[in-house]
Amino acid sequence: MSSWQEQLSDLISPAVARSQATAEVLIAPRAMREAGAMAARATPERCALVMADEAGYGAGGAEAVASLEGAGFRVETCILKSDPLPKASVEEAERFRAVLAADPSLFPISLGSGVVNDLVKYAAFVTGRRYMTIATAASMDGYTSAGAPLAKAGFKVTIPTRAPIAMLADLDVIAGAPAAMNGWGYGDLAGKIAAGGDWIVADAVGAEPIDDVAWPLVQNPLRGWLEGPSGILEGDANAVARLFVGLTAVGFAMEFHGSSRPASGAEHQIAHLWEMEGLRHNGEKVSHGAAVGVGCVAALALYDWLLRQDLGQLDPDAVLTAAPGLETRLQSVRRDISDQQVAEMAEVEVKAKHLDASAHRARLARITSSWPDLQRQLSEHLMPFGDMASMLREAGTPAFAHEIGVSPTHLLRTLRAAQHIRRRYTIFDLLHETGLVETALTGVLPLLGPQRTEAAE
Repeated sequence: MSSWQEQLSDLISPAVARSQATAEVLIAPRAMREAGAMAARATPERCALVMADEAGYGAGGAEAVASLEGAGFRVETCILKSDPLPKASVEEAERFRAVLAADPSLFPISLGSGVVNDLVKYAAFVTGRRYMTIATAASMDGYTSAGAPLAKAGFKVTIPTRAPIAMLADLDVIAGAPAAMNGWGYGDLAGKIAAGGDWIVADAVGAEPIDDVAWPLVQNPLRGWLEGPSGILEGDANAVARLFVGLTAVGFAMEFHGSSRPASGAEHQIAHLWEMEGLRHNGEKVSHGAAVGVGCVAALALYDWLLRQDLGQLDPDAVLTAAPGLETRLQSVRRDISDQQVAEMAEVEVKAKHLDASAHRARLARITSSWPDLQRQLSEHLMPFGDMASMLREAGTPAFAHEIGVSPTHLLRTLRAAQHIRRRYTIFDLLHETGLVETALTGVLPLLGPQRTEAAE
């Protein structure tokens, strides 16, 4: 595995050159002092609006403002409270949007971690502005992405926006962030193992071909980025830098592909359900990265089970006879998702991907004929869920549902509901189309928590 410094040259610089949105990325120790010079290259305006929450501003706000002022900017600030933490929602972004809309001369600068970056990205986009982002933690992969994953009317979606014109990451600030935050970034990056498996499956069944630009940018160096997870917990500068480079590359992959597919699969479907529910544990909102890490372990456990099956021996007539019709699937949505608004949006997704009998038969033929090769590809790409759980725990982030306050019954409900909320093809769709959902859950759920679930009894 090349060093993170080499990857800046070999991966990130070419990605910046390819990007249609981002003109400059600086990832280095003591980079905050360059904020003013970077902003001056990014915009002709000399009025900057630094948008942050209290925690992000406390991590680097004073130095960033001093650098901006030193470069000739008049600086205004808009700071959200950190207690409670800002919500990743269109409604939360309204304060930032309103301030930008009131003064067209302001150049927006996000200062902070994931939610703040997404709120500013959205606010800048809807007011027709380019923006700059200053990262304060290696907590997620969206700094350089072109989408903002925000809840809209309670339903979390990735809203198409525009990637930042410039991104700055001071590695001293990031290494000094709370260990839990960088652990969340590790969980988000780890999720790409499961997401890659889902893309392999989607490609094999003809749902979505693998992109030969985005795939290698993420998947080829992924195992190396995930090496040495204990360094994340310990705040090791090289480990955190390697993590941040990986997260940055993933953001570019999403821009190049035009969606979050390179970064998101079944593990994110699981996480998004918990985020839409406002999941809290020990009085704190469960972070996106923590939820993704737990979702990744669950998805990999399902893959472990799947790889022990012989889908080449499926009986298509029996599967089609037992397959639920569209109305039955919509009833399942309403059973599995209690929030009416979320259920209504999920119904739209289920309708979009439901196969009629003819298309379902054709899909089954493709699955059964391709299974030996697909089984081999998945075996080579994935890792056992227990290995992933150990790596997450070494990085100081949760691996199992009970560690974020999700009971066995709640987990079962989540795994049943996850397929409903996205039309993107994942292992949940493969299990549905092969008639194996409940059998798989019965086999896997006892492995994912300290107690037996009702599905396993």
